[in-house]
Amino acid sequence: MYGYAVGQREAAKAVLDFAELEESLTRLESIDAVRVVTDAGKVSEVHVLAAALKPAKQVVSDVQPLAMARFGTNIDRRVISVVQLAESGISHETRHRPVIVSIRVEPDGSRVDVHVTLGWQNEEHIGTATGPSAASARLRLVGEATITALAEVYPSLPPLAVDSIGEASVGMRTLVIAVIVASVENHREELAVGAALSQGDLTETSARAVLDALNRRLPSLTE
Repeated sequence: MYGYAVGQREAAKAVLDFAELEESLTRLESIDAVRVVTDAGKVSEVHVLAAALKPAKQVVSDVQPLAMARFGTNIDRRVISVVQLAESGISHETRHRPVIVSIRVEPDGSRVDVHVTLGWQNEEHIGTATGPSAASARLRLVGEATITALAEVYPSLPPLAVDSIGEASVGMRTLVIAVIVASVENHREELAVGAALSQGDLTETSARAVLDALNRRLPSLTE
């Protein structure tokens, strides 16, 4: 399992798992690759390859709170270097996991249709979910549509469902935490937990939380 609850326990560890830190940082929006350099068990350099979706200073500002919230480590912004590539230079094929291409919310009276498009290997896969237009249901619908899109990418996925999804606060930051349940062999249930920092749009943050919960589990779930 990987997510918010695990992150709290990780913060208490005496030795920081630098590979896990790199893995988590690559899940931030616009970041494509991260290399963490250490010295005497501490972070001495962080090299980030990012798309030009936001200013480099904002990328740095995203790295710091995630490292603190999930791993309890304070990274000096002066050791974080960011190299950005134009969006046209990055294709879905270079991504080792599905990425969010777009999220469309279409109100229809008391109902709302949510469409989540994921990019993978130069193809786009669309998942949809329909439900009440109430704001309290929006995050769950986005989560369900994201799972449907993932099922298009990985047809061998077992049945998945959003067990719960909602907002949480860490310091001055807002996160969305998603708990996903999978039905696996012998009628067993497995839970996966994911979290994503909000950049102001909880709709997209919800989809990223679901991906965060499942990305590390996809290889074993699709076997």
